[in-house]
Amino acid sequence: MKSDAKHDGPGGHAATGPNRCLRGLGVSPGVAIGPAHVVESGSVTIPEYTLAPDAVDGEVARFNEAAAKARRQIKKLKSKALVLPDSASEEIGFLLDAHLSMVTNSRLTRGVERRIKQDHINAEAAIQAEIASIAQTFAEMDDAYLAARIGDIREVGRRLTRNLLKHEYRAFSTLPPGSIILAEELTPADTALLDPKAVGGFATVLGGAEGHTAILARSLGLPAVLGAAGLLAGVRNGVTVIVDGVQGRVVIDPAPEVLDEYRNRRAAREREREQLKSLRKLPAVTRDGMAITLMANLEMPRDLEHALENGAQGIGLLRTEFLFMNREQLPDEEEQYTVLRAMVEGMGGRTVTARTMDVGGEKLAGWMAGRYGEPANPALGLRAIRLSLREPKLLETQLAAMLRAGAHGPLRILLPMISSVSEVQRVRDIMGQVARRLRRRGVAIADPLPPVGVMIEVPGAALAADALAYAADFFSIGTNDLTQYTLAIDRADEQVATLYDPLHPAVLRLIQFTIEAALRSRIPVSVCGEIAGDPRYTALLLGLGVRELSMSPPSVPAVKKRIRGLDLMEASRRARVIMDQSDTGRIATLLDDFNSMA
Repeated sequence: MKSDAKHDGPGGHAATGPNRCLRGLGVSPGVAIGPAHVVESGSVTIPEYTLAPDAVDGEVARFNEAAAKARRQIKKLKSKALVLPDSASEEIGFLLDAHLSMVTNSRLTRGVERRIKQDHINAEAAIQAEIASIAQTFAEMDDAYLAARIGDIREVGRRLTRNLLKHEYRAFSTLPPGSIILAEELTPADTALLDPKAVGGFATVLGGAEGHTAILARSLGLPAVLGAAGLLAGVRNGVTVIVDGVQGRVVIDPAPEVLDEYRNRRAAREREREQLKSLRKLPAVTRDGMAITLMANLEMPRDLEHALENGAQGIGLLRTEFLFMNREQLPDEEEQYTVLRAMVEGMGGRTVTARTMDVGGEKLAGWMAGRYGEPANPALGLRAIRLSLREPKLLETQLAAMLRAGAHGPLRILLPMISSVSEVQRVRDIMGQVARRLRRRGVAIADPLPPVGVMIEVPGAALAADALAYAADFFSIGTNDLTQYTLAIDRADEQVATLYDPLHPAVLRLIQFTIEAALRSRIPVSVCGEIAGDPRYTALLLGLGVRELSMSPPSVPAVKKRIRGLDLMEASRRARVIMDQSDTGRIATLLDDFNSMA
């Protein structure tokens, strides 16, 4: 990325000195204006020295104390993350669970202890040496996914080193209200600490549009620009900064007329938000009379009220992982039932779609890390339904809680990461056994048994959608993983994140194939990935045959507005034209042109 020679946003002013404008990736829409807070990226000097033989045990103890402190810090961050919006909470929760496993009897911690004992070096130096060794090993494997994971290991290493050196982390809680954070990089853990009520937005030199930091920014509603080269050059704290998260621009010390224009744009956006509030109680019906069901993705019970406030017609994806994460003991049937019953009753007769736990791989909960260790490739490893079927007692307990909660209102059961019909059948067999056991106990359960649905997020599942449609009662397309797996791209890896594109013809054809298979079998099909909550994709999804969308609660009003201004017949015609294309750029142009006519 390069600084603009001229400011090509409002005003068209030069970019040298005051009113300097830089380009980057607009990863979270909105306009933020406020005083700059520059986060210095100066590196910490790592001491290196040799230990006397009688000092080794003490140094190991010092390292173990730093690791224990890191575990406490990460768990505290996880508790703070629970107050974030659902998708943000999920992203940071999974990431912090991975970090927690790295400071809990991992290859990293074992390697550091070994180096201290064998090489007689201090803990800080041992951390750096072990990280370098892991990084080299990953690089030699020539695997892009593993290469990207070294960034997480380095972040954990920095935390351990800070604890050893007694360097406290500088939080953002004391900043002046509306501050704009400018940094070389913000980690997802950094971003989780940002309070939207206090921080106006942020911009960084590094980062990709589909990484965890970008996803968290969108979930928090913070305007953000990443990848703005030269951002920190000559910037002083307190100078006025504009972050344009729509067009991907950062303006340093804007001229008065530029500032006025961006203030007008910000005010217009606020007016639009207020207008959207008026849509909450109106139906999601196209201009030609087709009703569309808009549901909410939820992770925590606290999000239920937020979903209702935004007009959600049900819960299209209830992530149950919160019951399992960051705890020493597993939740029993009664605890899970109590939580799920409250969710079902709280929706007042609206359908709740509860997904069985999707933990495993990089999402390994603390209680699983010791049993299965660190996977070589978490995205392709033991996770989701694979883990549930490997641990049938866990699945039985969760299904029992779901069946009992289903006695109090409409509930559907959704299975993640399905790749074969046999997996669905095994779950149905287990559910039947659980139902018979509960009936013998005289426990009230859903009657008839809840519908069982399949998440289509593996390309193999999409290609086998016709067969899966006979085994499932409904489909839910998880476009995030489906795109990632189809294109072999880690959306959190900034080196390839620009290639992550749900409009790629291969991804669209898998979505189309899934929808058509569901329609042929007359089972419901919904989309619950991020594109479901983006009005840019609404016309295409409806044109392909989707009639149910599930998204984060704040996205419901904007998608509803797009639906109410849409002619479904026209959308269907444009979808057919788009599906005849083989070029991603042409597809994007056809879709955006259609949206601009609305």
